[in-house]
Amino acid sequence: MFSNNLATLTLIAAIGSGIVAGVFFAFSTFVMPALARIEPVQGIAAMQSINITAINPLFMLALFGTAVVCFLLAILTGLKWGQPHSAYLLIGSLLYLIGSIGVTIAFNVPLNDALASVKPNSPEGATLWSKYLMNWTFWNHVRTISAAIATLLFTIAFCTVKTRIQA
Repeated sequence: MFSNNLATLTLIAAIGSGIVAGVFFAFSTFVMPALARIEPVQGIAAMQSINITAINPLFMLALFGTAVVCFLLAILTGLKWGQPHSAYLLIGSLLYLIGSIGVTIAFNVPLNDALASVKPNSPEGATLWSKYLMNWTFWNHVRTISAAIATLLFTIAFCTVKTRIQA
Protein backbone atom coordinates (compact mmCIF):
# COMPACT_ATOMS: atom_id res chain seq x y z
CA MET A 1 0.00 0.00 0.00
CA PHE A 2 2.72 2.47 0.98
CA SER A 3 4.68 1.70 -2.19
CA ASN A 4 1.63 2.28 -4.41
CA ASN A 5 0.93 5.64 -2.74
CA LEU A 6 4.59 6.56 -3.03
CA ALA A 7 4.60 5.63 -6.71
CA THR A 8 1.48 7.73 -7.32
CA LEU A 9 2.92 10.77 -5.53
CA THR A 10 6.21 10.34 -7.37
CA LEU A 11 4.44 10.18 -10.72
CA ILE A 12 2.43 13.31 -9.86
CA ALA A 13 5.65 15.11 -8.85
CA ALA A 14 7.34 14.07 -12.10
CA ILE A 15 4.44 15.25 -14.24
CA GLY A 16 3.93 18.47 -12.27
CA SER A 17 7.58 19.45 -12.22
CA GLY A 18 7.81 18.57 -15.93
CA ILE A 19 4.90 20.86 -16.76
CA VAL A 20 6.39 23.68 -14.70
CA ALA A 21 9.84 23.12 -16.23
CA GLY A 22 8.23 23.41 -19.67
CA VAL A 23 6.57 26.72 -18.82
CA PHE A 24 9.80 28.11 -17.41
CA PHE A 25 11.76 26.74 -20.40
CA ALA A 26 9.43 28.55 -22.80
CA PHE A 27 10.07 31.84 -21.02
CA SER A 28 13.84 31.30 -20.97
CA THR A 29 14.15 30.27 -24.60
CA PHE A 30 11.72 32.42 -26.53
CA VAL A 31 9.25 34.53 -24.53
CA MET A 32 11.78 36.77 -22.78
CA PRO A 33 14.09 37.02 -25.84
CA ALA A 34 11.05 38.04 -27.90
CA LEU A 35 10.01 40.67 -25.36
CA ALA A 36 13.58 41.99 -25.31
CA ARG A 37 13.40 42.60 -29.06
CA ILE A 38 10.47 44.98 -28.91
CA GLU A 39 10.27 48.52 -27.60
CA PRO A 40 10.34 48.76 -23.78
CA VAL A 41 6.82 50.25 -23.68
CA GLN A 42 5.42 47.21 -25.49
CA GLY A 43 7.59 44.73 -23.60
CA ILE A 44 6.57 46.13 -20.22
CA ALA A 45 2.89 46.15 -21.14
CA ALA A 46 3.09 42.58 -22.46
CA MET A 47 4.92 41.28 -19.39
CA GLN A 48 2.53 43.07 -17.04
CA SER A 49 -0.33 41.32 -18.83
CA ILE A 50 1.45 37.95 -18.71
CA ASN A 51 2.07 38.35 -14.96
CA ILE A 52 -1.63 38.98 -14.34
CA THR A 53 -2.75 36.16 -16.62
CA ALA A 54 -0.29 33.68 -15.08
CA ILE A 55 -2.20 33.82 -11.80
CA ASN A 56 -4.86 31.33 -12.82
CA PRO A 57 -6.11 28.10 -11.23
CA LEU A 58 -4.44 25.67 -13.65
CA PHE A 59 -0.98 27.18 -13.49
CA MET A 60 -1.20 27.73 -9.73
CA LEU A 61 -2.26 24.08 -9.30
CA ALA A 62 0.71 22.90 -11.36
CA LEU A 63 3.18 25.21 -9.60
CA PHE A 64 2.02 24.97 -5.99
CA GLY A 65 0.24 21.60 -6.13
CA THR A 66 3.55 20.08 -7.19
CA ALA A 67 5.20 21.86 -4.26
CA VAL A 68 2.73 20.25 -1.85
CA VAL A 69 3.45 16.83 -3.34
CA CYS A 70 7.21 17.48 -3.07
CA PHE A 71 6.80 18.45 0.57
CA LEU A 72 4.91 15.20 1.23
CA LEU A 73 7.52 13.18 -0.64
CA ALA A 74 10.32 14.75 1.40
CA ILE A 75 8.53 13.79 4.63
CA LEU A 76 7.74 10.26 3.43
CA THR A 77 11.31 9.81 2.26
CA GLY A 78 12.58 10.86 5.68
CA LEU A 79 10.33 8.27 7.30
CA LYS A 80 11.50 5.50 4.97
CA TRP A 81 15.11 6.53 4.35
CA GLY A 82 17.46 3.94 2.94
CA GLN A 83 15.35 2.78 0.01
CA PRO A 84 16.96 2.84 -3.46
CA HIS A 85 14.74 5.78 -4.45
CA SER A 86 15.23 7.84 -1.25
CA ALA A 87 18.01 10.13 -2.47
CA TYR A 88 16.27 10.77 -5.80
CA LEU A 89 13.04 11.76 -4.06
CA LEU A 90 14.67 13.94 -1.44
CA ILE A 91 16.99 15.77 -3.85
CA GLY A 92 14.20 16.14 -6.45
CA SER A 93 11.83 17.51 -3.82
CA LEU A 94 14.38 19.97 -2.43
CA LEU A 95 15.39 21.10 -5.91
CA TYR A 96 11.78 21.83 -6.81
CA LEU A 97 10.91 23.46 -3.49
CA ILE A 98 14.04 25.63 -3.28
CA GLY A 99 15.00 26.07 -6.94
CA SER A 100 11.53 26.57 -8.36
CA ILE A 101 9.23 27.75 -5.57
CA GLY A 102 11.83 29.46 -3.39
CA VAL A 103 13.38 31.31 -6.32
CA THR A 104 9.95 32.32 -7.61
CA ILE A 105 8.96 33.79 -4.24
CA ALA A 106 12.33 35.38 -3.43
CA PHE A 107 13.27 36.76 -6.84
CA ASN A 108 10.75 36.54 -9.69
CA VAL A 109 7.67 37.72 -7.79
CA PRO A 110 9.39 40.83 -6.33
CA LEU A 111 10.67 41.68 -9.81
CA ASN A 112 7.13 41.24 -11.16
CA ASP A 113 5.75 43.44 -8.39
CA ALA A 114 8.28 46.18 -9.22
CA LEU A 115 7.36 45.95 -12.91
CA ALA A 116 3.65 46.15 -12.07
CA SER A 117 4.19 49.48 -10.32
CA VAL A 118 5.68 51.34 -13.31
CA LYS A 119 3.95 52.95 -16.25
CA PRO A 120 5.18 51.35 -19.48
CA ASN A 121 5.80 54.71 -21.18
CA SER A 122 7.69 56.34 -18.28
CA PRO A 123 11.46 56.88 -18.11
CA GLU A 124 11.49 54.81 -14.89
CA GLY A 125 9.78 52.01 -16.78
CA ALA A 126 12.44 51.92 -19.49
CA THR A 127 15.24 51.88 -16.91
CA LEU A 128 13.57 49.17 -14.87
CA TRP A 129 12.81 47.11 -17.98
CA SER A 130 16.45 46.60 -18.96
CA LYS A 131 17.35 45.43 -15.44
CA TYR A 132 14.17 43.37 -15.20
CA LEU A 133 14.90 41.47 -18.42
CA MET A 134 18.38 40.49 -17.25
CA ASN A 135 17.53 39.63 -13.62
CA TRP A 136 14.15 37.97 -14.19
CA THR A 137 15.52 35.84 -17.00
CA PHE A 138 18.56 34.77 -14.96
CA TRP A 139 16.36 33.60 -12.08
CA ASN A 140 14.00 31.95 -14.53
CA HIS A 141 16.94 29.94 -15.90
CA VAL A 142 17.58 28.77 -12.33
CA ARG A 143 13.91 27.76 -11.98
CA THR A 144 13.98 25.97 -15.33
CA ILE A 145 17.07 23.93 -14.53
CA SER A 146 15.81 23.09 -11.03
CA ALA A 147 12.42 21.90 -12.23
CA ALA A 148 13.94 19.94 -15.13
CA ILE A 149 16.45 18.13 -12.92
CA ALA A 150 13.70 17.45 -10.36
CA THR A 151 11.63 15.91 -13.17
CA LEU A 152 14.52 13.63 -14.09
CA LEU A 153 15.07 12.59 -10.47
CA PHE A 154 11.36 11.90 -9.92
CA THR A 155 11.27 9.83 -13.10
CA ILE A 156 14.25 7.74 -11.94
CA ALA A 157 12.63 7.34 -8.51
CA PHE A 158 9.32 6.32 -10.07
CA CYS A 159 11.01 3.64 -12.17
CA THR A 160 12.82 2.37 -9.06
CA VAL A 161 9.64 2.31 -6.97
CA LYS A 162 7.63 0.57 -9.71
CA THR A 163 10.37 -2.04 -10.16
CA ARG A 164 10.31 -2.80 -6.42
CA ILE A 165 6.49 -3.07 -6.44
CA GLN A 166 6.58 -5.51 -9.33
CA ALA A 167 9.35 -7.63 -7.79
